[in-house]
Amino acid sequence: MSCLFLREQPVAEGARIIRRAFRINRILRHGQDPLAQRDSVVFERYHFSREGVIYIINLLEPHIKSLTSRSRALTTAQTVCIALRFFASGTFLYTTGDAENLGKSAVCRAIRKVYLALKQFLGVFVVFPSHLRPQVVKQSFFAIAGFPNVIGAIDCTHIHIKAPPGPNEGDFVNRKGVHSINVQMVCDSMHHITNVEAKWPGSVHDSRNFRESHLCTLNVVITTGSWLETGAMPVGSIL
Repeated sequence: MSCLFLREQPVAEGARIIRRAFRINRILRHGQDPLAQRDSVVFERYHFSREGVIYIINLLEPHIKSLTSRSRALTTAQTVCIALRFFASGTFLYTTGDAENLGKSAVCRAIRKVYLALKQFLGVFVVFPSHLRPQVVKQSFFAIAGFPNVIGAIDCTHIHIKAPPGPNEGDFVNRKGVHSINVQMVCDSMHHITNVEAKWPGSVHDSRNFRESHLCTLNVVITTGSWLETGAMPVGSIL
């Protein structure tokens, strides 16, 4: 529609008015240091001590450091702390973004960068039977429970996930009716994780998880006589 008394189209002018009214101003994040808090607050947020967070930052910096400061890119400390906060809380991306004054996409990118960087160090920190000598681990376990020749404690736990799309969605429903991944983990006497298997859907039984795991190929003896429903099975010596 046009009008002889107006220089511009009324519809076009109205659209500009609406765009100006709903224009979202770009909000730049503040440069607050995520570690500029009391030690108790740092641990509550990230489930690591200040020294632990700094160690992770220094470890991952070569892998996640931004190559440019364009658009006020996140620092390595911010990137790591965002991911640690997400991992510690198990909450949603929006919630973590609101807490860190960031958008959902920025939080997602930060978590992905940290996850991929940590994955490269899996074989460095997760070593079976332990970074300690097997005899030291056995002695430590014997001092705890009086059980001989134990080099690890093994159990499975279900990690809840969103229902995945596709025809295999039902495979991830566990016996409690929720979607999960059945994760098998082993720890030594110092509670250090020494083995992880996180590739099976929630419907898979713990026994199959073990039969298909790397531990089974090592001919590790699993003692089931002292099995408790709420506890972990001891892992015996390697044959």
